[in-house]
Amino acid sequence: MKEKVEELKKEIEAYIVETAEELEQYRMKFISRKSVVGDLFNELKTADQEVKREMGRTLNELKNIATNRFKSFVDDLETKEGSEKLANVPDLTLPPVADQLGAQHPILATKARIIEIFERIGFNLSEGPEVEDDWHNFSALNFPENHPAREMQDTFFIERNPDIALRTHTSSVQVRVMENQKPPIRTLSPGRVYRNEAISARAHCVFHQVEGLYIDENVSFKDLKQTLYHFVKELFGKDTKIRFRPSYFPFTEPSVEVDISCNICKGKGCNICKYTGWVEIGGAGMVDPNVLTSSNIDPEKYSGFAFGMGIERITMLLYQINDLRLFTENDVRFLKQFKNIK
Repeated sequence: MKEKVEELKKEIEAYIVETAEELEQYRMKFISRKSVVGDLFNELKTADQEVKREMGRTLNELKNIATNRFKSFVDDLETKEGSEKLANVPDLTLPPVADQLGAQHPILATKARIIEIFERIGFNLSEGPEVEDDWHNFSALNFPENHPAREMQDTFFIERNPDIALRTHTSSVQVRVMENQKPPIRTLSPGRVYRNEAISARAHCVFHQVEGLYIDENVSFKDLKQTLYHFVKELFGKDTKIRFRPSYFPFTEPSVEVDISCNICKGKGCNICKYTGWVEIGGAGMVDPNVLTSSNIDPEKYSGFAFGMGIERITMLLYQINDLRLFTENDVRFLKQFKNIK
């Protein structure tokens, strides 16, 4: 047993620990109950009394050597870890790094500007569900069943229920407002809409609209024109021209398309305006009496106008962006260009 003790002493003194894993291996081999030192204590139990007295002191000395060596290893590792942590502490004397602020998405920035302009002239905001029923999305807006006007909307219908669809315009929100609020009504409805269209540089199946509705006594087409004149001048500048072209929408009569002079070529003609000098930004018109009646508003007493425009189209004009897909690709290089938008 003496020879084993001497061999273990030499092994303990020569043992090197540099990691926590190696420290645990040392503990298991020399200090734990099932260690080689523990095995020697178990052998001592069956020895003669004289041998126990002599070898007991020797084994206790070996155990103390192993324990002290273990404590030494622990202290060395703690010192080493402390030095590494200290090395990773940043130099507090260095100048601070400037804040890395994100950029506001151009769609959100344009939407905020549009809302601000209309809020200043009395419009409030209204929101509604993006998954709509047939009544609010079509029927209440004077889209008769099987009427060709429904084909103007390439709709995403819910397969299990053909009366439920993703809304094709935020006009459905206006219907809900008319059902739950008595005139006068002056509301703006921004939000996402969905059309089953092929994605290209000029079209997308998901985009944003903002639609306005004003209903009161003696509202005329003149009020509509002046409202849109004000909006265009505020958003695009005082030198921007505006024109109205006759058109057709089921929910307004008369109806018009709204064009502005191309702010990219200044009306001279370019590929954005198809060399006409004009760019369409939306549609508008006087609310059809049938729409008022469907929402229990007396068309003999009240009249109103409505307008709608695509936020992507306006954003493309404001920032001279030529591809609609850039808005949804989340390309950081594209988004960083709008850091200075307020």
